[in-house]
Amino acid sequence: MENDILNEAVDRAFTLGPAVLMQGMHFRRPSDVVAARSISQDDKRAILAAWASDLYAVDSKPALRCLPGTTETVSIDEVQAALRELDRRGLS
Repeated sequence: MENDILNEAVDRAFTLGPAVLMQGMHFRRPSDVVAARSISQDDKRAILAAWASDLYAVDSKPALRCLPGTTETVSIDEVQAALRELDRRGLS
């Protein structure tokens, strides 16, 4: 019983994690996260890493991702390109 409660809490935290970081913001594409001025680099990375996670893969279409709070599916390639862009900007 206690393990079930703990597992449920962890599952909720993991699922809600990116949504908490995105509160009040509406991103359609991963590039919107990179361009956002009001988010720290670490939070941008956390959002994009979550978006890339298999947890948000679309059923029967593993190359697509759908992050809670977003309106469209995007390709994993687009998410990875946004992460690379974030890295590039961080090195500048």
